[in-house]
Amino acid sequence: MTSTHHDHGHGSHGHAHGLTAGRFDRAVALAVALNAAFVAIEAGFGVWAGSLALLADAGHNASDVAGLLAAWGATWLARRPPSRRYTWGLRRATIYAALGNAMLLLAACGAIAWEAAGRLRHPEPVAGPVVIAVAAIGVVLNTLTALLFVRGRRDANVRGAFLHMAADAAVSAGVVAAGVAIAVTGLRWIDPVVSLGVAAAIVWGTWGLFREALDLALDAVPRGVDPAAIEAALAALPDVVEVHDLHVWGASTAEVSLTAHLVVRAGADRDGVLVAALTLARERFDVDHATVQIEGAGVADSCRQRPADAL
Repeated sequence: MTSTHHDHGHGSHGHAHGLTAGRFDRAVALAVALNAAFVAIEAGFGVWAGSLALLADAGHNASDVAGLLAAWGATWLARRPPSRRYTWGLRRATIYAALGNAMLLLAACGAIAWEAAGRLRHPEPVAGPVVIAVAAIGVVLNTLTALLFVRGRRDANVRGAFLHMAADAAVSAGVVAAGVAIAVTGLRWIDPVVSLGVAAAIVWGTWGLFREALDLALDAVPRGVDPAAIEAALAALPDVVEVHDLHVWGASTAEVSLTAHLVVRAGADRDGVLVAALTLARERFDVDHATVQIEGAGVADSCRQRPADAL
């Protein structure tokens, strides 16, 4: 005889580990408005000054606007309640938004590097003072918008937005340095070299997000979660003699789900074991949705999902 129950914690619904839904919405709206305006200004001055570094940064900022909108839309979808068709709701949209954000940034880096390589072969004149002034505005703007998302970085979707803004601030600082160097030396090759540095910095900052988002999309164990520790803790509960079919994955970029089968001794208080297991998962390991099946030894031996049966 088996008994199964699930526990669904609501503590992380409507926020992203430190950012309330309203605060996240306001942060994204402000970041999108400021960055969209800056993209237009930076691109215009980049063309006028002949600076690939400015144009590269403008392109990066444009991808940020698209990425922020994707993160915003995914978070809105994640708040929608489950339906008969989507019984888990649409929380996984945050995972795909984070993955799309990372892929968008990496693609932008490829375009920047391609154009920079061409400029290295055929350098063009650059108006250094204009580059300095515009990029300096970008440093201030992107630093301020990055701070809007700093409290929600445990969520990969929010961290994607934070990385966009933080990378922009660093990139703009590099462009300022390039403008100073160009103004002082007059060397044309500095602009495309800095553009390559911009691309490298973005790849460096984005690769971890890409790997994490890809892992979540493939139902890997979320970062910061140790399934071996969870299994050991469940096995140490009174009357539990075995734990099998333990699965841990991300229901979204901010929520962890778990399923497990617990084999208990004959005569054990199954309801008590069940409550203890669910409480352990929720309070000690921050699992948002746990489904636990309690089994007797006879049922466990015939459990088709046990790893030994798959060998």
